Amino acid sequence: MERPASLLMPFSNPVTRWLAGVARAWHVTLEHAGAMGLLSWQIVRAIVRLRVSWREVGSQLYSTGLQSLPIVIVTASLAGIVTSQQGGYQFTGSIPLYVLGSVVVESVVLEMGPVLTAIVMVGRVGARITAELGTMVVSEQIDAYHSLGRDPVAMLAAPRVIAGVIAMPLLVGIADLVGIGAGMVAANFEVGLGSASFLYGARLFWHSWDLLYSLTKAMAFGVAVPLISVHMGFKTRGGAEGVGRTTTQAVMFMTLTILILDALFPPLMLN
Repeated sequence: MERPASLLMPFSNPVTRWLAGVARAWHVTLEHAGAMGLLSWQIVRAIVRLRVSWREVGSQLYSTGLQSLPIVIVTASLAGIVTSQQGGYQFTGSIPLYVLGSVVVESVVLEMGPVLTAIVMVGRVGARITAELGTMVVSEQIDAYHSLGRDPVAMLAAPRVIAGVIAMPLLVGIADLVGIGAGMVAANFEVGLGSASFLYGARLFWHSWDLLYSLTKAMAFGVAVPLISVHMGFKTRGGAEGVGRTTTQAVMFMTLTILILDALFPPLMLN
């Protein structure tokens, strides 16, 4: 029996469809937020009870931190060089060139160092964690952990989050130094700005709070990237295709989260 056209009309209305889409998006967002809140509590509880596999923490620190160092250094170098080149082009003939030192240092420390390092970690570490744990889920290795009486959160999730919190500030600190050094060299080649003038300009507008701001942002990113990747990995379903789909979604969620957190930090900490 066909439904009357009057009953189908509201559901075919564009506004109704848009509102239904918004409602579904909010439902998915709240579902993920609740699951990550529960996962965070389980990780904290495992750490407090000293049930974490510290050998796995060391292994994750090696793969998350040390093995990520080359790509972080390359990214930070290019960020410092491009910032210096663009600033030198804009300042020529209108603003004292030593101000370029301040622009490079503040741009790298406050913004480009933490954000670009986090984006690199999304692609190199976050995607790996999601695919790794997702494969363990679809191949029933996580079920084997449960059957043996071992907690996957303590053995797998907590070490990855701990490693992210430790490694990310260290990587961002290195990225800041490398980016500033590369920017100083580029300023010398591009506009002939010596290192003494560059550092004079950098000190002119430097605040001691800036470094703490950069490392605090790095720590927030260091929690967000592994937490989201672990959460998405544990929620993987549907075999190999599901692993690929979940990994793609995780990269999207992590990137969006980093950009949202980055937008929240200035009003919270710089004002």
